[in-house]
Amino acid sequence: MTRRLVIVGSGIAGLYAALLATDAATEGGRDIEVVLLSKGTLEQSNTFYAQGGVSAVLAPEDAAPGDSVAAHIADTLAAGAGLNDAEAVRVLCTEAVRDIAGLGRYGVQFDAGPGGGPALGLEAAHSAPRILHAGGDATGACIARGLVAAVLERAVLDRAGHGRLRVETSAFVTGLLTEPAAMTEELAEALPAELPQPGSTPPAPARVTGVAFLAGGRPQKLAADAVLLTTGGAGRLFARTSNPSVATADGLALAWRAGAAVRDLEFFQFHPTTLAAEEVPGGPPALLISEAVRGEGAVLLDAAGYRFMPDYHPDAELAPRDVVSRSITLHLAATGAAPDSPVYLDARGLEAERGAGFLARRFPTITAATRAAGYDWTTETVPVSPAAHYWMGGVCTDLRGRTSVPGLYAAGEVARTGAQGANRLASNSLLEGLVFGRRAVEDFLRAPVPATDWPAPADGDFHPGSPVTSPPAETPRTGATGAAGAVEVPFSRAALGRLMTAAAGVTRTGADLDAAAAQLAQWGTVLEGRGLAGLDQAGHEDRNLLLAAELLVAAARQRTHSIGAHYRADNAATPAFTHSMQRISS
Repeated sequence: MTRRLVIVGSGIAGLYAALLATDAATEGGRDIEVVLLSKGTLEQSNTFYAQGGVSAVLAPEDAAPGDSVAAHIADTLAAGAGLNDAEAVRVLCTEAVRDIAGLGRYGVQFDAGPGGGPALGLEAAHSAPRILHAGGDATGACIARGLVAAVLERAVLDRAGHGRLRVETSAFVTGLLTEPAAMTEELAEALPAELPQPGSTPPAPARVTGVAFLAGGRPQKLAADAVLLTTGGAGRLFARTSNPSVATADGLALAWRAGAAVRDLEFFQFHPTTLAAEEVPGGPPALLISEAVRGEGAVLLDAAGYRFMPDYHPDAELAPRDVVSRSITLHLAATGAAPDSPVYLDARGLEAERGAGFLARRFPTITAATRAAGYDWTTETVPVSPAAHYWMGGVCTDLRGRTSVPGLYAAGEVARTGAQGANRLASNSLLEGLVFGRRAVEDFLRAPVPATDWPAPADGDFHPGSPVTSPPAETPRTGATGAAGAVEVPFSRAALGRLMTAAAGVTRTGADLDAAAAQLAQWGTVLEGRGLAGLDQAGHEDRNLLLAAELLVAAARQRTHSIGAHYRADNAATPAFTHSMQRISS
């Protein structure tokens, strides 16, 4: 009997997982079908826009002198403010070399250094150069193109009757098909002993049995033995983001509505250096100027030409991303500049030190993009601002990619594996998609997993249907600025982005989060009242974004101290001695 794995999303985790599953089925003679669904084209993902690279400690002959897997683990834990799952970090860092080799199997080649070995870059919060890059600063695009080509090759073979992979683009998943699981004695024992609602009965968790999706605007259904979510992040929650237009929290929303637990949603990373320019409607997202530029020696200046980062952190421009973004915000406030003012990236010294043409050779994509925007960064500074970049939180998974809902896996940015903690170490995201995407596939290939072997939500979680955090009853509805008493604003993505940036962006306060929660609840009532009948893809994305915003704000309200990427300006000095292990389930 054929077993079917449906993979939703075509970033690095989804493409790599589809290839591994297809090849394993073909080489092992297994009766398995893999279906890859992408809401846009296969190249429309966060992966395609990743510039910096993939972090990995290679074999001793290829690694930087003195570097080690233990050092990579330590750096990852330090960046995550100690809120990581130590075993997930160990898996991520020790298995990295295996999946770098796996990329080579699918035609991905990394840049070589002068001696012929891999060129290794240094990025913020890494203690040694260990960043592999391709095409200079086009790593994500090179990886995506290589994996897409391999996927399409196998899909063509499938149509000829020789392969096991089916690909559908412009296929937007609107829901997960589920059926109730039988309540066995073993399953009852696996559920939390204490329930958040006294006297309530724990429901038997649903099992995912397929997906509902729009294909060319027409509703379709597809049965599956398991579904792997690899849908990426949710940068479109905010007014400025490095994420493309497809990053609308679809996977998180799908999992939540199916009953999956989520965790650490308050931790959203803002990349400190994106080009300070208006995004063109329908065009690419804000240009990310890679951390690798600062790793090479570029510095940040304020409008007066003062280099301010050494005043905020001993590592200056190479401090963790949350520190650099927050320092920019605090420095603008300290100097009386408007909150949306840019600071300036100065890479002129690199050209002087390394010779004419260095920036164009090392960073060809950024050089071309800044030139197209009217800047010659070899001779002038470039205005930059923080932008929403990566969500550390997501759908809770174990080390095999299993969520709390039987039949549902998650990998990549949509998942919360525990590897990232409160703040992601630079260039660990592509690596996480590779390692845990592979592990999810390996788990699926072993054998069907009984419902009792899927991780149950932790004690104290909300069970399906429980409230998360209700907005304060007396909080006035807010406008786009998040200020109490503002004129009520109808829902739009622009209004949502302004609200989230003001209330849940780089810095936060309890009052702003409370007001945002009230506004989001009001918008949610309006959108839910419209129903699902006839809803198009944009309408479903709106619902997904709004749900994700409500969950993020709820998590941020519950964590009242500052840690990692979550900065409470009203309680910034409160130390976080323990991790609350905060989890929320629907």
